[in-house]
Amino acid sequence: MAFFKFSSTSFFLLIHIALFSSFSLAADPTVYYDFKLSYITVSPLGVPQKVIAINGQFPGPLVNATTNNNVVIKVYNDLDEDLLMTWPGIQMRRNSWQDGVLGTNCPIPPTWDFNYTFQVKDQIGSFFYFPSLNLQRASGGFGPFVINNRAVIQIPFAQPDGDFTLLIGDWYTRNHTALRADLDSGKDLGMPDGVLINGKGPYRYNTTLVPDGLPYETIKVDPGKTYRFRVHNVGTSTSLNFRIQGHNLLLVETEGYYTVQQNYTSFDIHVGQSSSFLVTMDQNATSDYYIVASARFVNESIWRKVSGVGILHYSNSKGPATGPLPEAPSDIYNQWSAMNQPKAIRQNTSASGARPNPQGSYHYGSINVTDTYILRSLPPTTIDGKLRATLNGISFVNPGTPIRLADLNKVKGSYKLDFPSAPLNRTFHRDTSVINATYKGFTEIILQNNDTRMQSFHMNGYSFFVVGMDWGIWSENSRGSYNKWDAISRSTVEVYPGGWTAVLASLDNAGVWNLRVENLDRWYLGQETYMRIINPEENGETEMPPPNNVLYCGALASKQQDLSHKSGASILHGNPNLFFTLLMALCAVFIFS
Repeated sequence: MAFFKFSSTSFFLLIHIALFSSFSLAADPTVYYDFKLSYITVSPLGVPQKVIAINGQFPGPLVNATTNNNVVIKVYNDLDEDLLMTWPGIQMRRNSWQDGVLGTNCPIPPTWDFNYTFQVKDQIGSFFYFPSLNLQRASGGFGPFVINNRAVIQIPFAQPDGDFTLLIGDWYTRNHTALRADLDSGKDLGMPDGVLINGKGPYRYNTTLVPDGLPYETIKVDPGKTYRFRVHNVGTSTSLNFRIQGHNLLLVETEGYYTVQQNYTSFDIHVGQSSSFLVTMDQNATSDYYIVASARFVNESIWRKVSGVGILHYSNSKGPATGPLPEAPSDIYNQWSAMNQPKAIRQNTSASGARPNPQGSYHYGSINVTDTYILRSLPPTTIDGKLRATLNGISFVNPGTPIRLADLNKVKGSYKLDFPSAPLNRTFHRDTSVINATYKGFTEIILQNNDTRMQSFHMNGYSFFVVGMDWGIWSENSRGSYNKWDAISRSTVEVYPGGWTAVLASLDNAGVWNLRVENLDRWYLGQETYMRIINPEENGETEMPPPNNVLYCGALASKQQDLSHKSGASILHGNPNLFFTLLMALCAVFIFS
């Protein structure tokens, strides 16, 4: 037997192999990432400010996975406050323990780290991640998340010549703690200071509105080629209109589902939404072209500065972009016209998504609805002396002990299963009121926006079919207008002020899942709830148990040990199988060396 020379490098490599082999969820490949969240100072709009970076990057790095991959992301919290990372649109099948919101997870304290471990089961598409607590996304911490098709599944268009990600969003030069203080004092956030594209300010298209010297995003392309643009609205609260001067946008995907392919000259992307376009470089390149993301559904004469501007640069371009920006849609005062665009988005029923079978093989329109929930939002109001936002008159209070953790440890009083299925005529109040949803039910959710602003709603753990939207108050007669054949499936949907949106969801993913408004100000003020979806005959096959590294807080705080990466805590802590995995790996090394 050869003598084994045991170096420190070999030891740490061995620990790495043992550690992550113990996390394996299946035989599928695993991708690994380390995320260190910390503050850096940048000046995207010309004003130095502290932003949340990941590994020193703002925005954060791409998470690149393929259908059914296991994903392990080790998050180090080097901020000065609690942290959770969430992955909207990633369905976390059977595994809400990795969802990264306060109703399902205890926060990661400063100086601690946490491994998120999940599988992107039966999914493809374009998503993004972000920190979910206390308006932190308004200071950064966000980045793109792509799930590629497996090689055996053909995409429903020719392979693009390149792939670009654009993270667009409104931006304040005040950081999230200042914005939070404004909301806590009863103030509105006011008009944003601008729009960023990939963390950068606008190209100086106007010498009055845009200061000199700002960094801006440039996309370099070759004439005649077709590129995929994945565009995500990661902003705080503003819907944006996206357009590329002189070029058509061929919509092909929204949040993991292929669409009927339609050309647009501009496209509205609401807070929290993601869309993919194919863009062909078919212009003569007499100059560069503007890439624009401008505020939508506002008084544009006042909000002119709230525009992000980048540059599309052909390799044979003959000069810089000049002149005015391409015009935004002029239907701001024509509500009916504005709603035509989202109504026209249809699912490509013949295309395969994550599986070989066509997306349209699930005939949702022929399934009987088992439960209906009407969720009404109103302008913020004062409750107990504080400005609060509500759903059905309830402003949500996060539980001290996360919901499923409380269930499994028999903690009483952490939450109530009494969220009303429709608005009630009662005094507005604050409460930890949760929807008692039916496992494997087919649920209709009506999002009634009686607020004065455009809102986006998101459901964690699921996608839903967007079967209808209209103006006015929803009624049972509204079901006659539903699309029961090829409605788009997605996880974040817009709801127009003074209107409603109806979605259908098959509740087959056991766990506890956040249902919220994506507009950060309203979310922070309490406009959310959770759906508790539990199999009454649970045998360990429909919901995963808590992970070995689960964090404890609230009524269970005494069970938690210090896991600070500055405390010298052992990596074996919380992984009872890891010691044996490591021991077996050591034995194998000595035997075969």
